[in-house]
Amino acid sequence: MDSLLTAPEIGAEIFIEPGQTDQEIDTWFRQMKDLGLSITRIRMFENYMHQPDGSWDFSLFDKAFLAGEKYGIAIYANLFPATTFDDVGGFKFPKTEENLHQIADYIKHLVTHFSAFPALYGWVPINEPGSGELPDDTFTQDRFVTWKAQQTPAQYNSKGYTHFNFEEQRFLLEYNSWFLKWLIDEIRRYDSERPIHVNNHAIFKNAAEYDFPQWRNFLSSLGGSAHASWHYGYFTRQKYALAMSANSEMLRSGAGGVIPWMMTELQGGNNTYSGISPMCPTRFETAQWLWTTIGSGSKGSIFWCLNPRLSGFEAGEWAMLDFQDQPSDRLLAASAVANTITANHTLFAGANPIDSGIHVVYTRESMWIEQKLQIPGDLHEGRSIGGVIKSALSYFEALSDMGIHASFKEMSEFDFDQDDYSKQAIILAHQISVPSRYWEKIHRFVSQGGKLIVEGLTGYYDENAYCLLRAGFPFKELFGGEIKEFKVVAPLFDLHLSSPDLKLKAHLWQGTLNLTTAKVMGTSVNEAVASQNTYENEVIASLKGHENEVIVSSNRSGNQVIASWNAYGKGEVLWIPSLIGMGARITNDYTALTDLLYQELAPLLKNQPALFDHIQQDVIMKTMRSGNSYLFVIINKSTTIRWIKLKTNNLSKDPLIIYADQNGRVSAQNEIEIHSEETMVLKWDLDVS
Repeated sequence: MDSLLTAPEIGAEIFIEPGQTDQEIDTWFRQMKDLGLSITRIRMFENYMHQPDGSWDFSLFDKAFLAGEKYGIAIYANLFPATTFDDVGGFKFPKTEENLHQIADYIKHLVTHFSAFPALYGWVPINEPGSGELPDDTFTQDRFVTWKAQQTPAQYNSKGYTHFNFEEQRFLLEYNSWFLKWLIDEIRRYDSERPIHVNNHAIFKNAAEYDFPQWRNFLSSLGGSAHASWHYGYFTRQKYALAMSANSEMLRSGAGGVIPWMMTELQGGNNTYSGISPMCPTRFETAQWLWTTIGSGSKGSIFWCLNPRLSGFEAGEWAMLDFQDQPSDRLLAASAVANTITANHTLFAGANPIDSGIHVVYTRESMWIEQKLQIPGDLHEGRSIGGVIKSALSYFEALSDMGIHASFKEMSEFDFDQDDYSKQAIILAHQISVPSRYWEKIHRFVSQGGKLIVEGLTGYYDENAYCLLRAGFPFKELFGGEIKEFKVVAPLFDLHLSSPDLKLKAHLWQGTLNLTTAKVMGTSVNEAVASQNTYENEVIASLKGHENEVIVSSNRSGNQVIASWNAYGKGEVLWIPSLIGMGARITNDYTALTDLLYQELAPLLKNQPALFDHIQQDVIMKTMRSGNSYLFVIINKSTTIRWIKLKTNNLSKDPLIIYADQNGRVSAQNEIEIHSEETMVLKWDLDVS
């Protein structure tokens, strides 16, 4: 296998279990070779090696490693210590101190034995870290008690208010990093050279557990599992390619350009009883997911899995080979992508994503607080678990519809140490918590020329769920005002801006502002107030003897400021304290939101190598550069043929199509014709004359 610093590698996991014949194992590796696939991952089940009498028998897995060597297939060995037969995902943490020593002993036997095989490329110390909540096993709880004893008590904040401490969440964040580092240290006792990789999972729900900047210090590469059936519940199937794009950008941000990243697991086949949303990917989706990860800078993708396991949970599911060991249409599609990369090896080896300078940013504390404050009741997208991530995703999708390759990152992953942010923008969409450690950094970002777009209930809390909106609001000077109040209006309501003249859909809450230095961008003379007044009038009609009093009270509000713009230092802040991103997402209509973004991001859009000439909903474009060439990955998820023109800077007139799985074409006027569900990859050379 090539180094992770060169062209992307495509492969599929080979599942090894007792009962398989030598010929079957040899056939699977040979087929990978014949189809142009070059990398696999194998779960190294201790249960299939460690015998009841205490001895070790590696012979079953030896056959796989010898076949890998025979056919030139690189192998990632995935640690899988002893667990119950029905444990599909594997261990996340030790259960007892004794179990920790058992894992260490397993690693010793495994690594010392398989390090001798030339086919071994690297190690995956744990499958899909991230538990969703703090486990209740003895080992974890004992460490939690010890950890708490070492913390400085912080029951009161600086103003004397009691507050939540989020001890479990903060401990789990550190605990995941500790155990991953412990596993790696154990591997390094016996193998100091081979790469070490890890794949997180369910990132839209588990992101708050992952301290990616910390992980860069001990990982060789970062990865992820991206199974539509398990992990993309926030999306419809039509949006799965968009979900893959956002998932990939979160991983790219996590790797931070310090280490490479690759998608360790992609759904390869049908899931019958496993998975939350049963499905079988089409050949077109297989190609879409591969090219989306590649366009986001992935150095490879591995499907789960090549052959179906035949026993236990997931038996007969997920495979890319059929039950006669023949390639499915999905496997042939993956082969076509792999062969395209091979045919253009130098081009893809030097390709890197183009950073647009536009960053959709979330905070893990927003996810913690959102979950902490849940109670049974009416379900609304904005106040349910997932609301803060879905709000951020709405802007990511709007930017995608514009053809913008935006980043998607946790705030700790943003580089706040630059001197000039005049070509960068941060979008904080309904990030209900902005931790105090970032307040000065955000001020500096704007003062040094950055554009800040703030919407929804962003900044409602600090990191401890202390409400920031009364006296001493930390962003008063930066935003040029304060929140007067938030009012529940309706699940969907219209929000009018005067500059620009736009009518946006908003969700649930409308915030009103008391401005100091900011300029008014919109007032509340709109359907939102009408909706609220309709409810108030119903209340009035039900009262006896107090009608005039209530009517006077209702009409006192007058015009309320609902959006503002403020200059601060060399930069500026747009503030709309209503959930307009969520409104666009719920209605699946991003037209007005993209109109707003076109205006607010206009200076940055001039610097993009290419954009859609107008909004293309349900079309995704990822942009890369390799030498003097740009690479554009374009995916049409709409139900119709699209004709797309790109606004380009300094590009030649003759783009080259290097991949199109439905014979898409480029006309003489450089208009791209792309069919429904089609993926195209264009190579467009810079005009250097």
